[in-house]
Amino acid sequence: MAAEAEAETPTRRSTMQELKGQDAAAGSGRDWAQLIRARLAGTVPRHDPDHWLMPGRFDSHGRKHLVPGDPTPAAVLIPLVERPGLTVLLTQRATQLRNHAGQISFPGGRIEASDGTPAIAALREAREEIGLDERFVSIIGYLPDHVVVTGFRITPVVAFVQPGFELLLATDEVEDTFEVPLDYLFDPANHRLQRHRSVTGEDIEFREIPFGERRIWGATAGMLLTLYRVSVGADAP
Repeated sequence: MAAEAEAETPTRRSTMQELKGQDAAAGSGRDWAQLIRARLAGTVPRHDPDHWLMPGRFDSHGRKHLVPGDPTPAAVLIPLVERPGLTVLLTQRATQLRNHAGQISFPGGRIEASDGTPAIAALREAREEIGLDERFVSIIGYLPDHVVVTGFRITPVVAFVQPGFELLLATDEVEDTFEVPLDYLFDPANHRLQRHRSVTGEDIEFREIPFGERRIWGATAGMLLTLYRVSVGADAP
């Protein structure tokens, strides 16, 4: 669980200086903001197991034996920054963490009893982990819950974020933040199919998205691909 940022935690401005490849990615011609608003309009969190997904798998009904029967509720914020070319704000977890050290993720964590809803939990975690002020955030909808083998049922909360925010990182949990053009993330040419052997000995296919020296995979890549499929239709590759 993210701790409150200490006074010496570095402050970061939301700039485009670290975005790579945006010019090359700008040619998709799709208005992702309009598509995502339309597809997610009226969505609500769905916690019924019949709607659960495993990250990166869209036919996961035969794989649910890989996760606990009563996973812990959690929520993440998928922050879509409203720049001329829509971007996704991602975090890189601190290298000293016991679990998932150094991995790319969304701000988020378990839903506390005091939160009440996945949206409140996601906003709280974003504030605690990276100092994102919720005044810049507009929630637009939800993706189906994703269950992961570590025992969590994650509700992805999708939101648009107005530029101009400043970030204050909780360095005990977050090493860095960066933005990736949504055009790049949604381009199937950038999706790499990988295989991993599960603890039960089964070979599981998943997709990862390389971005410069970073590697977006696991639940983060799975939720991004779910958002992609929701945006363009179930027949997406």
